[in-house]
Amino acid sequence: MKRWGIMFSCLLLVLVIAVTGCAGTDSSGSAGNADPANQESVAFKAQMTFNGSSTLAPVMSAIATDFIEEYGTWDKVDPSFPEQNIAIYVSAGGSGAGVKAALEGTSDFGMLAREIKDEEKEKLGEMVDFRIGIDALTISVNPDNPLSKVTDDLTTEEVKKIFAGEYKYWDEVDSSLPHREIVVVIRDLGGGAHEVFQKAVMGDTQVRADAIQSPSMGALVAKVIENKDAIGYASFGMVNQNEGKLVPMKVDGVEPTTENIVSGDYKISRPLIVVKKGELSPEQKAFMDVVTSDVGAQIIEKMGFVPVR
Repeated sequence: MKRWGIMFSCLLLVLVIAVTGCAGTDSSGSAGNADPANQESVAFKAQMTFNGSSTLAPVMSAIATDFIEEYGTWDKVDPSFPEQNIAIYVSAGGSGAGVKAALEGTSDFGMLAREIKDEEKEKLGEMVDFRIGIDALTISVNPDNPLSKVTDDLTTEEVKKIFAGEYKYWDEVDSSLPHREIVVVIRDLGGGAHEVFQKAVMGDTQVRADAIQSPSMGALVAKVIENKDAIGYASFGMVNQNEGKLVPMKVDGVEPTTENIVSGDYKISRPLIVVKKGELSPEQKAFMDVVTSDVGAQIIEKMGFVPVR
């Protein structure tokens, strides 16, 4: 029985998987260097590590769980691999931390929920990157927030004023709303989500100084769920995972749907990327082939995100 659907209802910052399992089938190569002569130059490692985006960490852990349940040991993935337990470690620390970990070699892979910056590409040098999905930042409120009863749509300018603190009370957004203080919830300022939101919505205007900074996207979503006066930029995937517990607003009349995110009509979107400095080792390639396959895409989609096929 697959367990990944249960594992990630918890708000975890560190996810570790190291299991021995049953037999499976070979994995075909599509990403990285498939030349055996080149692969031999990279030492085999029975374990691999991923660090970075708290949005992407549960997705990678879910795929890793399925992979380990399917194969258990590396020789079941490929007969040429040694009979060693598959160990895949996934930890969340933010997109910037993921790039840093990949760059410094403290993690095999970095996970990002934003574009790779030019200066990061320069530092990484020869690298392999995988664009595995698309997420969006939805402007979401608690279902008991009176705003959702008055309107399902905010303009970009209204969102900007709310997050900047120009609107401090809900009745400043709409006079029919109660005079209650708006609780703004954001990711920490160094997180990839905040960089995306700052660029897409705020521009040169800074968010209000007393906004609640959350250490992960899961923590941000939890804060909005528990406070009826809260508003935050919640991950599209996590809104889908918490159906009925959040109300995502339209922005400028555009609803955050899969179709609108893929078409680009919904503007506050971001890629989900896995990056590796240098070439892939054989076992890394075997796992990333699964991540980028239909199997990986189905898990990404079931977790509420938009897979890149």
